[in-house]
Amino acid sequence: MQQRQARPRLLQAMLDAFSLPDLRRRILITLGILVVFRFVAHVPLPGVDLKALEQLFSQNQLLGMLDLFSGGAMRLMSVAAMGVYPYITASIVMTLLVPVIPRLQALSQEGEAGRNKINLITHWLTVPLAALSSYGQLVYLQRQTPPVITSLAPLPTATMVLAMVAGTVFLVWLGELITEYGIGNGISIIIFAGIVAGLPDMVSRGLLARSNLGGLAFYIILALATVIFIVVLTEAHRRIPVQYARSVFRGGRMYRQAGTTHIPLRVNTAGMIPLIFAMSIVIFPGIVASYFSNPTNPNLANSIMQLFNPNAPLPLGLFYWGLYFLLVIAFAFFYTIVVFQQQDLPGVLQRQGGFVPGIRPGKHTADYLNHVINRITWAGAIFLAIVAIMPFVGREITSVDLQLSSMGLLIMIGVILDTMKQMEAQLVMRRYEGFIK
Repeated sequence: MQQRQARPRLLQAMLDAFSLPDLRRRILITLGILVVFRFVAHVPLPGVDLKALEQLFSQNQLLGMLDLFSGGAMRLMSVAAMGVYPYITASIVMTLLVPVIPRLQALSQEGEAGRNKINLITHWLTVPLAALSSYGQLVYLQRQTPPVITSLAPLPTATMVLAMVAGTVFLVWLGELITEYGIGNGISIIIFAGIVAGLPDMVSRGLLARSNLGGLAFYIILALATVIFIVVLTEAHRRIPVQYARSVFRGGRMYRQAGTTHIPLRVNTAGMIPLIFAMSIVIFPGIVASYFSNPTNPNLANSIMQLFNPNAPLPLGLFYWGLYFLLVIAFAFFYTIVVFQQQDLPGVLQRQGGFVPGIRPGKHTADYLNHVINRITWAGAIFLAIVAIMPFVGREITSVDLQLSSMGLLIMIGVILDTMKQMEAQLVMRRYEGFIK
């Protein structure tokens, strides 16, 4: 018994989890599906010049960062090079369209059946988005010098696009299997596995090749401080007290009693979505300009590429990262407002007989909650913006250039925290000691 108590809580919780047949089965299913994902990530596309692709990645840091999210699949140009990001894009588009289109808004209010229909529409939207993204990526690679894609003839191009779309759809299906039969959110776990799988190669290329030990040590300290900052702000929330009036019968008479609870309003309601929006906008001009650039005869397109290059030296780099900083703040407010309006917390409270102490139900409660969410969103937005530019700050201070972006850190930490909470819930249901105390 003393040996059991002497073990670390985390280790003991893992041992307890594996001692339960049902939970052990879920964990093994999750690990097995991730192994399948890694095999798929190494299935190459036909017609790809791997030497030219390796040369391109050595010259383009942006592609290296995108490759990190695909777990090396983009560097190998496999069928899983697009990852699950077309599905993520489709989910974001549907989230923004639901409050705008009356039919979708009505579906969202139909409970589980309506949500299933919206999810089905999201899956169908993923296919054309994956096809467009795949074709755009093939065109970009074919126009490089030397060309990575040897031919863009109709039949080979259609074959490659179909293969990449199939890879994306297959990964989405694997993620849903994890959600249903495994542990954690499946899509997030797939993204997490891709990022983690690319870390060893990133360390070997970014750290071991460096002789700047002082800068490297400071970069590690800065990265650890960023991780702590992300954990604290990810879990931070403002508790809004709520009371519910209820009726009970005692001795043949009815009495009114008040039940007290709270609404946790998260400081970072938008999560990583503002980073995705902002990054999509700031890299779009550079990608478009790359189609018209001419290395032998520099033109306007070359200047635009340099201006929107995340690895540009100072002072040009300040424009890119400053614009990124401001866009993250703007999209944090935009997405938070959209999500908060969809939740309709004042209406839910009024329908359930709940009220905020000292605030009248209805419009007054809505004004109060909107005021609170706007104030705490400033903290969440500035937090996201600081985390977004942290790689730039670390690179300029330490001269160590790593490709692990702030978005990757947010995804990894968010998935770890979410999986720990789900694991704890499973253990608490069986009266086991959980992860978080």
